[in-house]
Amino acid sequence: MRTPAGIPLLALGAALLSAFAGETAVFEDRFEARLAEGWRWLREDASDWRIREGALDVHVRPGDAQTVRNALVRPAPDRRQGRYAFEVTVTNLKPPRQQFEQAGITWYTDGKPVFKLVKELVDGQLMIIPGRKPMTNDTVQLRLLVSGNAWTAQFRPDSKGDYQTAATGELPAPMTDEVSLQCYHGPADAEHWIRFDDFRVLRLTE
Repeated sequence: MRTPAGIPLLALGAALLSAFAGETAVFEDRFEARLAEGWRWLREDASDWRIREGALDVHVRPGDAQTVRNALVRPAPDRRQGRYAFEVTVTNLKPPRQQFEQAGITWYTDGKPVFKLVKELVDGQLMIIPGRKPMTNDTVQLRLLVSGNAWTAQFRPDSKGDYQTAATGELPAPMTDEVSLQCYHGPADAEHWIRFDDFRVLRLTE
């Protein structure tokens, strides 16, 4: 059912609930059929990513923050103008086994990676970085809160329950800010894939 303006009733209800909860959706991509407008790739290899089962799958290749392949990047809202949340659900389709194998959100300022909120394998233990919080579930929802120079890194296993805070800190002064979904430090001798889903950018009013 649609409203007179042509907006699906369920979607309108969700938007109203979001607004009453103190948040307004600025951007959303559920990765259904294709990428939404506004994304760009860093070092794209088209054979190493796919839209499947209503999600974005990316092959975890060797590399680091400076050489990461198939990093999906888009402009971030002006953090001087309010408080924003960046959310994404991340699933390991195969268990990580390479030291520092990771996936999640990276923040770019003036074209340089300056911060990451990821699920990472460190010395045989899976954890949320920053904060080094244990996180052994295959699926985790990551949430990065940004306001001015301040950030708060949050997560919730299997996208259930309340968000847990992993760490807080400061970003460099705002310049040209971008947010990225990416994975790297994958094994060279195995095919590991990361699934990204339900990416949202929210403006918070409380």
